[in-house]
Amino acid sequence: MAISKISLPVARKMANLTQKELAEKCGVSEATVFNWEKGKSYPNVMHVDIICKAVGLQYDDIIFLNK
Repeated sequence: MAISKISLPVARKMANLTQKELAEKCGVSEATVFNWEKGKSYPNVMHVDIICKAVGLQYDDIIFLNK
C-alpha cells in the first residue's frame, strides 16, 4: 500500500517528534520549524534531508509547500 503525500506537521507527529525535537535534530529554532509547518518559510536542501531521516519518510512523501 502506497503512502499518499502528507504534510510536514503530520509527518512529524507520526514520528512522535515535537517541534522542539525536530528543531534540535535540524539545528534550528523551534520557531523555524513552526514557520516551516505554517508555510511562512521553507527548509533548505540540507534541512529537508535531515527532516526526511528524522521522520522516516522520503522527500516525495512529504508536502513541504502550502498549495
